[in-house]
Amino acid sequence: MNHLQKHFSASLIALAALFSTSWAQAATAPDMGVAGDFAVLSAPASGGAVSTTGSSITGNVGSSGAVTLTDSTITGNVVLTGALTNTGSTISGTTTTPLPAQVVTDFDTAYAALNQTCTQTINEVAFTGVPLSVNSGVICFPAAVTFTNSVLTLNGNGPWIFRVGTAGTGALTGTSFSMVMANGGNACNVFWQVAEAAKMTDSVFQGNILAGAAITTTRGTFAGRALAKAAVTMSGTIVTGCDTVPPGGALVCKVEERHGHHYGHDKDKDHKKCNQGVGNGPEGCDPGNSNNNPWGSNDEDDDYKPGNPGRKGDRR
Repeated sequence: MNHLQKHFSASLIALAALFSTSWAQAATAPDMGVAGDFAVLSAPASGGAVSTTGSSITGNVGSSGAVTLTDSTITGNVVLTGALTNTGSTISGTTTTPLPAQVVTDFDTAYAALNQTCTQTINEVAFTGVPLSVNSGVICFPAAVTFTNSVLTLNGNGPWIFRVGTAGTGALTGTSFSMVMANGGNACNVFWQVAEAAKMTDSVFQGNILAGAAITTTRGTFAGRALAKAAVTMSGTIVTGCDTVPPGGALVCKVEERHGHHYGHDKDKDHKKCNQGVGNGPEGCDPGNSNNNPWGSNDEDDDYKPGNPGRKGDRR
């Protein structure tokens, strides 16, 4: 082997090692199973509790125990094992009992799947008025971490996995805390594995929290999923679950049918069956969200005036 061949071979080996390391360190989003069908979920083996006051949740609510709703709006279904207490709240979907055991199993599996090798370890425990910027990968905090008046910027395309309390214990606390997707990433591609409790106050949170203890939110907005091994308590919080695309299209997480259960709404499935215009598909169907309006359809029904192009209605 001549010098050039040796140099070329060495370069290939180094390149292969580089890619091997990159792949080994890449974060992998967990399979959420049917637990992913919920925007809010309290999933201990039994005795779960979800409590909302003055909150708006777009997505399904689940509990292995009771659900207490006060002056809240649930745009979705409620699935629970215990009692439902409803005071001045509305539920757009159905109320079903019990919460399938598979939901708890899938939550536990997803939580364990987040035990991935750290690509970055951050030893700071408090960020007060200090910004933090991270790249896609597995970002680990050995102990608890607190964000106060801070902005967390996520670079890259994800996924991002944050592990809080990798040393065994640790809570996540945010006050006036906000998250920014630098490259317009998907909030549902962000995962927080928290060893203990998670608490957000007056914050703009994006992502999925899988907490080993309780989750508490006070005011602010929450885009993603709040899933806990203990109680979930929300007061004055606006929650947008991962099966909903909010204005601006920040969230694009679709709920699929899993294990025979389907608590969400797969919009893509309906889009494939419809076509825009009169008489050429089911009415009220938005084939491509072409007006970026997730709350209604841009399809026209049969009551439009004649002369408009592209319609096959019988009215002339």
